[in-house]
Amino acid sequence: MDAQKFIEQKSLAMETNTLDDEALLARLGYKQEFKRDFSRMELFGLFFAIDGIVQSIAAVLLFSIPYGGPVAMVWGWFTCCCFIVIVSLAMAELGSAAPTAGGLYYWTFMFSSPKYRKILCWLVGYVNTASYIAGMASVDWSVATQIMAAANIGTEGAFVATNGQVYGVYCALLVIHAVMACLATKVIARLQHFFVFLNLALFLVVIIALPIATPKELHNSAAFAFGRFQNTSGWGNGFAFILSFLAPAWTVGGYDTIVHISEEARNASRTVPFAMISATVLLSVLGWIVNIVLALYIGNDLDSIIGNPIGQPMATILFNSVGKAGTLAIWALIIITLWMSGMDFLIAGSRQVFAFSRDQALPLSRWLYNINPQTKTPLHAVVFLGVMAILLGLLSFAGPLAISAVFTMIIACQYICFTTSIIARWVGGQKFVPGPFNLGFLVGPAFFGSLQGSEPTQSAPVSFIASAYMIFIILVFMFPAIPGPTSHSMNYTVVVVGGTVILSLGYYFFPKYGGRYWFIGPVETIGQVLAHEGEKDSGSSEVGR
Repeated sequence: MDAQKFIEQKSLAMETNTLDDEALLARLGYKQEFKRDFSRMELFGLFFAIDGIVQSIAAVLLFSIPYGGPVAMVWGWFTCCCFIVIVSLAMAELGSAAPTAGGLYYWTFMFSSPKYRKILCWLVGYVNTASYIAGMASVDWSVATQIMAAANIGTEGAFVATNGQVYGVYCALLVIHAVMACLATKVIARLQHFFVFLNLALFLVVIIALPIATPKELHNSAAFAFGRFQNTSGWGNGFAFILSFLAPAWTVGGYDTIVHISEEARNASRTVPFAMISATVLLSVLGWIVNIVLALYIGNDLDSIIGNPIGQPMATILFNSVGKAGTLAIWALIIITLWMSGMDFLIAGSRQVFAFSRDQALPLSRWLYNINPQTKTPLHAVVFLGVMAILLGLLSFAGPLAISAVFTMIIACQYICFTTSIIARWVGGQKFVPGPFNLGFLVGPAFFGSLQGSEPTQSAPVSFIASAYMIFIILVFMFPAIPGPTSHSMNYTVVVVGGTVILSLGYYFFPKYGGRYWFIGPVETIGQVLAHEGEKDSGSSEVGR
């Protein structure tokens, strides 16, 4: 099919809010292959569980304490989350307009100019896939290190894990996650209720236990918690404060995870934006509360928190407050909830891999484009993502700074993809017709226009702020953790992200066999595409190469 004709048909696909899920997906060019077993609250639960609250903060607290202490924990979180919510609004509009598992790369193709849409679609698809590989690596590496921290606490410091031991646990976790991610969609959806309950229970345990159990000498005043700026990073205070944004950016992110599950959600054009925005706002607020409580009961010797042999600042704080037994009990909950995050993240990432292979862009696409007939889940994509995460984890043997690049890599890769799709909407010259959710409510119908499907122009400031924030953060997170880096202290994020971009472009432009010779963008998998509600235009396309 001619690319311009494809765009025109898909633009038409978004001109109605009344189609059922299968019909809307057909208009976007795809047949229904997944089972739609996710309700609105279950999709919300998946995003809520992926990001988590306490367990995610525990995983990245080391990235906020050195860059400003309590002020970075409290106000760095608050400032960054204001921008994060704005990004979720911009992303929710796109998700409501075209809820398909391809998500970011599909939107990029839809809205980019004909001259650049194929290469941009290709690049966003590969970078987004890399972000899920990095995401799985970062989550499961965090779980592995937290398990080792529990062992250290349980043996009163006698056990100190080697890097090889951590990597072994990390690989075992990935295998278990892969098995769990192959469960039937209905089972995965129902599990989200338990995941949300356990996350909220952990949140309540922490914010209640710390004020009650922390010794008086470790209590801090409000002036200390909200106003003490203690920068031990070596960077200037202003830049150090910005570097602390890594903690909330890593914790409250991954908006596209919901979009990749959209083909398994009921009433997706409304469910996707609801889950995305409500979970982002709730996570931001609850995370802020946790950081305030930590700042009030962390004590004033922050160096001892960072340098404690336990190796995890959160575990050290809990140990100082509730003792060994209490810490192990809470830490077990943290490990379990973070493990749940990894499972859901693998589920969402496997749908991205499935969608990109459905459009024939990945190597082994013919094998990866597979739905198990019993579970209705993409088992091959799950295995692929797990194996790639195991290989990426080998970076840990290059040193702690190398593996820390995986944490920043996921943010950089995600923000590159988010920004590209948002900007393409405004500069690509293609028609954008909003879905049921749009930002017209911000200024009222008088400014929104009287015609259904009118472009909500007030979305432009939201998109601009979201894009500017993400571009800025991408650049900031390329800087090393400390000034004057050496080969042992440099930030490897630029290497892994740059390598991802270079390799994907190299594959695209490779002589004779590269993607430029055969990649056409999204491929129709449905023989009949609805052109108007109640009407069908027959067409055909060959899937696969």
